[in-house]
Amino acid sequence: MTDAGYQAQARGELAAYQRYLAGMDASMRQKVALTAAHLLCEGRVADMGMGSGQGSQALASLYPRLEVVGVDIDATMVALAGQQYRAPNLSFVTGDIARRVFPDGSLDGIFDSSVLHHVTSYGGYRHDNAADALTAQVAELKEHGVLVVRDFLDPGPGTVLLDVPGDDGDESDDPRRCSTAALLARFAREFRSLSDRPGCAVEDVPAGGPLPAPPAGWRRYRLTHKHATEFLLRKDYRADWESEIKEEYTYYSQEQFEALFARLGLRVLASTPLRNPWIRRHRFDGRCQLRDGHGRALEFPATNYIIVGEKVPRREGVGFRRAGEAPGRGFLRVEHYAHRATGKVYDLAARPFATIDVIPFFTVGGLVYVLARTSYPRPILGGHRPLDGSRPPGYIIEPLNVIQTDRPLGQTVEDALERAAGIAPGQIRGMDAGTTYYPSPGGILEEVRSVFVEIDPIFVNAADARIAGVSGFSTSGRVRAIEVRQLLRAAQVGGLPDARLELNAYELLRRRAEPLGPWIGEEIALKTPAEGVAATEPRAVPVDARPRRVFDRTGESAGFIRIDSRAFDELDADGNVVATQTLESVMPLPLSTNTVAVALLARSGDEILLGIDEDDLPAAQAFSGNSTLLVAPAWRLPRELRNLDEASSWIAARLRDEYGLEIGQTWDLGGCYRPSPGLTPETVFPLAIEVLRVRSDRRALKWESLRDLVRGRFNPPDGHLRIVALRAAHALGLASAA
Repeated sequence: MTDAGYQAQARGELAAYQRYLAGMDASMRQKVALTAAHLLCEGRVADMGMGSGQGSQALASLYPRLEVVGVDIDATMVALAGQQYRAPNLSFVTGDIARRVFPDGSLDGIFDSSVLHHVTSYGGYRHDNAADALTAQVAELKEHGVLVVRDFLDPGPGTVLLDVPGDDGDESDDPRRCSTAALLARFAREFRSLSDRPGCAVEDVPAGGPLPAPPAGWRRYRLTHKHATEFLLRKDYRADWESEIKEEYTYYSQEQFEALFARLGLRVLASTPLRNPWIRRHRFDGRCQLRDGHGRALEFPATNYIIVGEKVPRREGVGFRRAGEAPGRGFLRVEHYAHRATGKVYDLAARPFATIDVIPFFTVGGLVYVLARTSYPRPILGGHRPLDGSRPPGYIIEPLNVIQTDRPLGQTVEDALERAAGIAPGQIRGMDAGTTYYPSPGGILEEVRSVFVEIDPIFVNAADARIAGVSGFSTSGRVRAIEVRQLLRAAQVGGLPDARLELNAYELLRRRAEPLGPWIGEEIALKTPAEGVAATEPRAVPVDARPRRVFDRTGESAGFIRIDSRAFDELDADGNVVATQTLESVMPLPLSTNTVAVALLARSGDEILLGIDEDDLPAAQAFSGNSTLLVAPAWRLPRELRNLDEASSWIAARLRDEYGLEIGQTWDLGGCYRPSPGLTPETVFPLAIEVLRVRSDRRALKWESLRDLVRGRFNPPDGHLRIVALRAAHALGLASAA
């Protein structure tokens, strides 16, 4: 970056600095939470372009065993941060993040939050500046160190229609009082204002024609998808318009980020567009509309993007390639069940033996830590794009698990811990039976049991114990400690793909009467009392389903699922194949790999009620002997749905038709999760939906006090119900473990 570029980046007066920092600090909890599932609990981490220093301070506070160094090009920022934030594991230095700041191989983690677009913008809008900066930073990482980038995302090529109000301000070009349409005209002249030729093409589209007309007082424009995104992301930063218009927010697409990470020898652990729900509700909904060339509504742009990469040795892989179908191993099988009354046939995929999730934990300094395995290869997740635009990682974080055969449970767990994490039997203080759950009982015949194992404190670094080579790929992951509340925060913002680890984190904190910490997902506010909702009678224990059996095994198939057997090549940074394995997975036939699970919430006086369906599923009958199962309403989605907006409309229709529900607001209930990433690429999107009215002529739900459910011994086998109930109670402040 040139000296002139640095000068142009200066924000000037203190008031402008404070407005800038206030905007950054409002989302700081989310930024920090996104690192929780990926950073080690100890080591040295650099917070590049740390701005106010609040994020660095938050990292230092949440990770007391971590040495956090905040880095910023602005010496004034560094001085102010050093005065305001002080901790024994926190320091600040002046440095150019586009160049080497630390010795090679000296860092365990690097965090770039909304800073790389400054490197490109104030360096002549040269996008390769970001690649140069990341190249320098990767050299500073140790092997298995983690690079986290949070920035904006180029939506890719293409032209869109953008409708904006022309009557929400005057016709001047003063950003502080002009209409949105007038501001767009100024944007068209000034975008990338530091360049020799600023501006971009924005075409006024006359009213009329076959496309849906914009609202009265609005105007329609045609422009590239990238420029529409750039405008929408900055249209509300009017007080600092002259500073913001200098910057080009978007410089790489998701595909370009991922390709760059692979070239740099980074294994992608997460690649997710983020959509801030507050921005969606307060800045996009009802204030603008994006359409494609055919007039169909498009999703609003991602408000941010996160990509996480792990630096791996050259002998290890950074990603996978689907190498084609291969002969099956016969590990998975499909069973068929017919409903006695209706004749409806259900297909279920099953695998042999019981799965045990092993949850080693310990307490240090009042914090509870669990050991989990990270970077474990799960290539079957790839190739199936979830509705939120995220790229399923080929390597994930998940609980330690083991298949139980004929050996006693205690011995099985003991042997697994010694083999997987180097935990000797003498370091085990005790074991406690956990819970039992069906991760996805609608299509998978899988029962998982967990075991909590208290151990001597063990913080595992990249160079310490590694999982035995059980995957058949170049790595079988690493084992390390994660603080339990940070793990929950990661799940709330989409940073933790595995649901089983989250379920056990909630249960561990409940058993120890530990607080859950703040909810940092979308805020849920139920303001309208529901009509036609009657709470069940108070019980000492949560409601149970009535026992019955309604299924018989059959040889007939419903054509719902199939077993896919496929070879996967693991590739290194140079594209060389380092391992090949054939894996079986469960694939839906008529539907997509996307599922929505719903927490139906209704206000009744001072109580928040949760709607629960008493269903019959063959998986429940196979494991418990009875077919009845309490479930959260959940649906596998049709393939034609293109995004979460369309999915929400589809779900609203199903709730009306099946349960007779009139609904109000819908909220994202934390990030999506994978219920069984070793068996299926299924991705589940949890939603909280406000119920306003219930008709009595549809399928009845049980309405239970959410507070009583989660504070009692509420461990329903349906994994989806447990996830949405716990998250909803956490979001509403009803899940205090104390």
